[in-house]
Amino acid sequence: MKKELNGISYNELENEMISLGIEKYRANQIFDFIHNKKINSFYEITNIPIKMRETLNENYLLNKIRVYDVFKSSEDETIKFLFLLNDGNIIESVIMKYKYGYSQCISTQVGCKMGCEFCASTKEGFIRNLTTAEILDQVYCAESYLDIQVKNIVLMGSGEPLDNYSNVLAFIKLISDKKGHNTSLRHITLSTCGIVDKIIELANEGLPITLSLSLHSPFDDRRQQIMPIAKRYKIKDIIEAIGYYYRRTNRRITIEYTLIDGFNNRLEDAQELKSLVKGLDVHINLITLNPIKEFNYGNNANQEIEKFYNLLIKMGLKVTIRREMGSDISASCGQLKRSVISKKEE
Repeated sequence: MKKELNGISYNELENEMISLGIEKYRANQIFDFIHNKKINSFYEITNIPIKMRETLNENYLLNKIRVYDVFKSSEDETIKFLFLLNDGNIIESVIMKYKYGYSQCISTQVGCKMGCEFCASTKEGFIRNLTTAEILDQVYCAESYLDIQVKNIVLMGSGEPLDNYSNVLAFIKLISDKKGHNTSLRHITLSTCGIVDKIIELANEGLPITLSLSLHSPFDDRRQQIMPIAKRYKIKDIIEAIGYYYRRTNRRITIEYTLIDGFNNRLEDAQELKSLVKGLDVHINLITLNPIKEFNYGNNANQEIEKFYNLLIKMGLKVTIRREMGSDISASCGQLKRSVISKKEE
């Protein structure tokens, strides 16, 4: 199988050119066309000889994804993409516009094996990991389609990023390459359900990206009811791992907490949450539950979220309520893909 040339680092590209007997400096030209001009074919690299383009085409692949469908929110400027992969699979990505620029939430897997009860992206099971090129091209494809520059990247779409560790790490290094997209590492957030060994491995990379932990309950027994992965990783070990991550990177940790009324918004939940994060630089992000038919708790009323928010604030914790964006286009992970595919199959 051909190697994806749009999924390797600059140094790897140089080595590939040397292996073909091509001058090393050509890597700079090729890298620029791939990552700045966002070409779709090697034949578009107009500043190298046609014979060289043919050689690249014979030996390598540009694994490009395509826009399958686009949905624009009438409530705000959120835009959701469905992207078609070359094997026929479909993934999701969301563009959100803020005062400081555009943020994009991208997927790292087709499906997900974590099995969280309230998450739509896991209901059809895990199909496969995305390659580095497929993760990267979600950004390039959205930018080209909308004629924008994405400033912030959130690895919080379908899939568990740390379950696709090597491709995700390669993506982070590639998207932040100064010769290419040059995204600041401080503008990249990775969300995980708490894969302890990979959190430690990522910490040892020393990359100052923001780590976001999907916690959703401060008690192991309750967390295990809604997150099967919690049976493997205990909260105590996860908290130790994110503490290590903070010490290695000096980056504040975000804790994602989807509020489920009567399940994780009790006084004892707030007290245990405060105890867990003691001594850590942590910001808690409260999230409105997006209802799916397989999880019948339903949406939390705004009043209940406000109550829990005020409770945490009084305890001295740093808390925000995540602004819900694109609700009219099912902008949360997995929701839109499932609804669109279901309609097409009817």
